Amino acid sequence: MTRATTFALLGLSAAALLGGALAVGVAAQSSVLAPGLSVGGVPVGGLSPEAATAAVRAAHPTPQLEVRAGGKSWKLSAAKLGYQVDVERGLRAAQRASEARDWLERARAVIGQHTEQAFPVTVKVNAAAAQKTLEALTAGMGTPPVNATVGFDSGTRRYRVLTPDRPGRTPDAAAAAQAYAANPKLRQLEVPVTEAQAKFTAKKLGEHAALGNALIRPVTVKLAGADRAGTLAPLQLANLYWVKAEGIVPDEKTLKAAFESLSYQIDQPAQNARYGWRDGVWGKVGEKPGRVVGDGAYEAFRKGIFDPQVRTITLPSQAQQPTLKLADLPSPAGLELIARGESTYYGSSPERRTNVAVAASKIDGTVVAAGQDFSFLQALGGITADNGFVGGLIISGGRTVDGLGGGVCQVSTTAFRALYLAGLPVVERNQHSYRVGYYEPQVGFEAAVYDPGVDLKMKNDTGAALLIRAVNNDAASRLTVEVWGKKPPRTVTVSPAVILARTAHPPARYVFNPNLPAGVSKQVDWAQDGFNLYITRTIKTPWSTRTDRVDTVYKPWQAVYEYGPRAGALARR
Repeated sequence: MTRATTFALLGLSAAALLGGALAVGVAAQSSVLAPGLSVGGVPVGGLSPEAATAAVRAAHPTPQLEVRAGGKSWKLSAAKLGYQVDVERGLRAAQRASEARDWLERARAVIGQHTEQAFPVTVKVNAAAAQKTLEALTAGMGTPPVNATVGFDSGTRRYRVLTPDRPGRTPDAAAAAQAYAANPKLRQLEVPVTEAQAKFTAKKLGEHAALGNALIRPVTVKLAGADRAGTLAPLQLANLYWVKAEGIVPDEKTLKAAFESLSYQIDQPAQNARYGWRDGVWGKVGEKPGRVVGDGAYEAFRKGIFDPQVRTITLPSQAQQPTLKLADLPSPAGLELIARGESTYYGSSPERRTNVAVAASKIDGTVVAAGQDFSFLQALGGITADNGFVGGLIISGGRTVDGLGGGVCQVSTTAFRALYLAGLPVVERNQHSYRVGYYEPQVGFEAAVYDPGVDLKMKNDTGAALLIRAVNNDAASRLTVEVWGKKPPRTVTVSPAVILARTAHPPARYVFNPNLPAGVSKQVDWAQDGFNLYITRTIKTPWSTRTDRVDTVYKPWQAVYEYGPRAGALARR
């Protein structure tokens, strides 16, 4: 064999061997990823899909994350915040690239001439999962806004802001979750805390308080075309509204009561013709037109009250004509005595005696037209100092206290007895809170009045005008009220009181009075048992007999003693 032949045979053998090796190498690549491939920076060529997955996962572990919110911090696995490494997508892409290589590329890879290909690992964050975890972490950190409060300071007698407002704080888990989803590379995640202002801030309530204080001023109320005026003191103004979070809130009930009281003071009602007792005979006194509040008066009053610049409110007025004129009065010569009521007031103070005399003089000579109601307060003309009344003991607020007009009820009680004995129907009658000794022994046969609003009213059903005559005998402490007119064909009898129940009075109460001298005590209220009773009235006419009743429930009343400094033990003896 020649040398050429030998070399030829050797070349063929080498080629055969190389071809066999390439074939083996290419065949081996079918079960592993092709050389030159990487996923997420990790070479995976020559690795099985399982081994490649493990290698890539090992190179991309789930990180730890620090979450901070409102001064607190937590360290936790990012997986709890929805952090996900998508290894499979990159490996699938690498596997497709490996499978897509032809025989020649595979052969070249065997001899180290492979193509480099890199595939990324996708990292993403499930925002919903992140938000859920963040909300759980920050639960309880949120605080609602706290409104400021405003109220009346009884010490300074002014409105002021009582407590300040505080903003609310709310961790915004949704915003933090979105921020993390947008940048999964974050290793520190700040949960923003949003502030919400209170609905009612101290600044706003301070403005309300300033307006409320500006409204606390004296106000004079006048009647257009008349010379009467009434006044409201600053604290009376303060009682007509509240300063609340929403602003100035009118107290409609108190406003209307104040308006009615002032109207009563400044009205100059028309005076009906009446009788006057002069020199032992009746004479006629002519009527007088009056002037009273007119349409729109309440609106004008309300508007003025809530304008801090207004110090004088002039109410619109209208003329009022008398309903009983001089020509309508029958001759006094034809008047008959229909009924008489009596009471005594032994032991009354000088102030009480003055008020009894003034009230008696005011109703004396009042004429009640047929079919009309007798109103005690209207006949009186108002319990005011301008009308002649002075301070005296009255029943108010569950106590016997000093007040204007104490003793007027002596006259209203006596008038009620006369009118009731005359058989007139009761329109309005009010009782005293407790049993009053001045009206004994006819217990329950009494009527309380209070200006304004608590009246005695009786209807004239006699068919003719009635004259009210009041005779006061101060020396004898005796008051008589008579009803004169055309005597109707009826007889009236009133029974003594029928007592249904009696309740013992409670123990005495002792009240410290710093204005009393040391060691001094005095009684300011007297004990009375409670009673449930009624009186009946029988009215007989030629054609019928009827009975009605007046019910009275007296509260049990405790004695009250006031004592001065260091006099507690003495007062209790």
